[in-house]
Amino acid sequence: MVRRNFWLKRLESAWGRGPIVRLVGQRGVGKTSLSQSIPGIEYFNCELPRIRRQFEDPEKFLRKLRRRKIALDEFHRLPDPAEVLKIATGRFPSLKVITTGPVSFRSSSLGLDSLAEKTTQVWLTPMMSRDLVDFGNSDLGNRLLRGGLPSFFLNNKQPDSDFQEWLDSIWVKDIQEPFHLESRDSFQRFVALLFRQSGQLFEASRFTEPCEVSRPTITKYLSALEATGAAQILRPFSTQRSVEIISIPKVYAFDTGFFCYYRGWQQLREDDFQVLWKHWVLNELLSYLQVPLVQYWRDKRGHGVDFVLILREKGITAIIGQWRAHEFSPQDLQAFRYHYPDGPNWIVCHDVKQRYTQSFGDLRVEFINPEEMGRRLSAQGSISPA
Repeated sequence: MVRRNFWLKRLESAWGRGPIVRLVGQRGVGKTSLSQSIPGIEYFNCELPRIRRQFEDPEKFLRKLRRRKIALDEFHRLPDPAEVLKIATGRFPSLKVITTGPVSFRSSSLGLDSLAEKTTQVWLTPMMSRDLVDFGNSDLGNRLLRGGLPSFFLNNKQPDSDFQEWLDSIWVKDIQEPFHLESRDSFQRFVALLFRQSGQLFEASRFTEPCEVSRPTITKYLSALEATGAAQILRPFSTQRSVEIISIPKVYAFDTGFFCYYRGWQQLREDDFQVLWKHWVLNELLSYLQVPLVQYWRDKRGHGVDFVLILREKGITAIIGQWRAHEFSPQDLQAFRYHYPDGPNWIVCHDVKQRYTQSFGDLRVEFINPEEMGRRLSAQGSISPA
């Protein structure tokens, strides 16, 4: 079993803030194996009937486990998950609990709001840069093509059936019943079309005819994908200026492997890396920040900034993902900084070994790599909504 050190440290840090850690993430990202790899953990799969039966008397069961670390995988399958955690924290304060489940299962839906102060959420994203080292394969091209689900990443020949099985699984387990949707075929056509154009502006009307559903249904489909973590929606950053796009979101597939699959890519060409690199930078941002508060900026002349963050003590941070540093052109950032002059400008590049600064007229930008970006975000600690 691979020891994913970045995430194990994040889990330990989360336990330092409270006795309950809620590990969430899309299906296949490795929540089960990560929770099983925690040193000294007692692991329980709550999908199994025999495990659920043991929790019919949670106090009796938990008394045997006090002063230990326990993992409750697929925790939401328990008959009364809130009662289990209330007993765990109230009667056995030395017990440390990690629960796993889909992103879409919110604390409020499980009756856990009263435990919010004792709970820290860790969002396990598809494999990020630190994971490549732990998996012993730093081939970024392989990661971008195969994707960041560990089983997909480790499979040199990815059969089409794996992608279809994943899509069928989230439909049955995470989407159909919770979101009251009916047409699986229309939904799956929507996913295929959406993932193919990952990273582009989203217009619901473009999907209605090929999916044979109404615009409100397309909106429901997108909301379901966002809620389950299968799509990342970036809202536009703006101050309602007439020159800005203020309402149209950008939508990214949660993982590059699905983007490549739905585009029919069997191997990557040099031109493919630029668009995939933006996906990679976004995944790194989310891995470090743990909150989906990344935005983008675009004006009506077509100038754009890939990612915008409001960083505490730094202000408006503009981030552009650029596969090769020498291909960077300053026009987009100059247009952005004309309206928002204060804040750092990061050009995150694949081929930058040591960070450096360059000026383009009055515009000062820093060329950094993802590792440097991660260090800065770790030191920053948090971001604020715009």
